[in-house]
Amino acid sequence: MWDVSIAEVASRQYNRVSRRQLNELGVSNRAIDYRVSSGRFVIVGEGVFAIAPVLVHDDWGRWMGATLTSPDSFLHRESAACAWGALTREQGLVTVVRPGCGGPRRMSGVLVRRSATLEGETTTRRGVPITTACRTLLDLASCVSDRALAKALREFIRLEHTTIYTLGDWLGPRRHRRGAARLARAMARYRGLPIEHARSGAEVRALEILRDAGIDLPRLNVEITGEEADLSWPKTKLIIEVDGGPFHEDVGEDARKEAAWRGAGWEVRRIDSDDVYEHPRRLLALAR
Repeated sequence: MWDVSIAEVASRQYNRVSRRQLNELGVSNRAIDYRVSSGRFVIVGEGVFAIAPVLVHDDWGRWMGATLTSPDSFLHRESAACAWGALTREQGLVTVVRPGCGGPRRMSGVLVRRSATLEGETTTRRGVPITTACRTLLDLASCVSDRALAKALREFIRLEHTTIYTLGDWLGPRRHRRGAARLARAMARYRGLPIEHARSGAEVRALEILRDAGIDLPRLNVEITGEEADLSWPKTKLIIEVDGGPFHEDVGEDARKEAAWRGAGWEVRRIDSDDVYEHPRRLLALAR
């Protein structure tokens, strides 16, 4: 009977279950310890277990396990940004935040922080407790590089987790918090750019480069002769395709679209997404 109930709870939590939850199901600490010693449970955190076997590369399982170490724990900072899809790598430990005061504390693979301003600034993502998109960006502004903050901001907006205007309204009453001024400066770089239509961070970065160079901004991801073009200037009939990423994996499809555009009198130029970041002058040369 216990095993069925345990499996039901674990199935909702990426194969993770806490000692507190097991006790609530009626499983004694002695019974839990027996399951650990027999290999049926694997300890994956302080007071958190997984039903064997445990996947080696399971980010959502790690994140859920970290939030189960104590009630009212939420993914925080880089860990939250990764779960939102705005960053690709965490810096070491999974970071969670809990209500209260005090300095950070490290415990078995989890970095625990405290905050007195969590009310109304937490949510869940795929079932995992996490800080909201706006709160995550504010937290990042106090701990990551300018480049990482700019990337996270671009991705949060591109993935439609928030907008510049929503973020601005939210940040106003919190303008005196740590990181607020830095986040506001990062936001200012993207005001007026149509980044909500971007399909990739490279496209957003391309708009930023063109704007800073004083070049007329292109239309972004609009249809031309029935095919969607990355960057396009109708006055000069120029299209620049940013290659790389999920929308440019089919070389044959790209060639077919390019032929259709050229047949309609458009000039088509291409640049790799890595070059947008590492060699912005190449983009400027193509646009000019």
